[in-house]
Amino acid sequence: MVALDGGVVETTPDLPMERRLERIHAALSELIAWHEPKAMAIEQVYFGKNVRSAMAVGQASGVAMLAAAQCGVSCFAYTPQAIKMAVCGSGAAGKGQVQRMVGTLLGLPEPPTPDHAADALAVAICHGGGAGHREAVASSRETSPRPTERLAG
Repeated sequence: MVALDGGVVETTPDLPMERRLERIHAALSELIAWHEPKAMAIEQVYFGKNVRSAMAVGQASGVAMLAAAQCGVSCFAYTPQAIKMAVCGSGAAGKGQVQRMVGTLLGLPEPPTPDHAADALAVAICHGGGAGHREAVASSRETSPRPTERLAG
């Protein structure tokens, strides 16, 4: 597995929320058009102690899914624990450990920064690690007869 691209879409907090979301949508739409991904993986929103922060992340996730849907790209969401488990082998791994493991797994010369970029790459690693299984299941569903066909045959 290799990283083709990575980074963070930044907005300034002085912009109204709708302008920040517009910026995120435009940047992601451009990246999707450029890279032509087959899927988009995102981290499920975790509602911790800071509800305001969780709401903002949820809005950004919605905009990301909208950009993907407009380009016909399927979306997959993973819990923070599943992502950490896929990358570090422990669902309780800390940010630093995730950054170091992402760098190691992708053969990067140093851990990716900022930590949000490392998080995004970790989600991609989580999705990529399970992609073969999902494709096999989808393929078997397409080629297997439906239960009613088995009974009729």
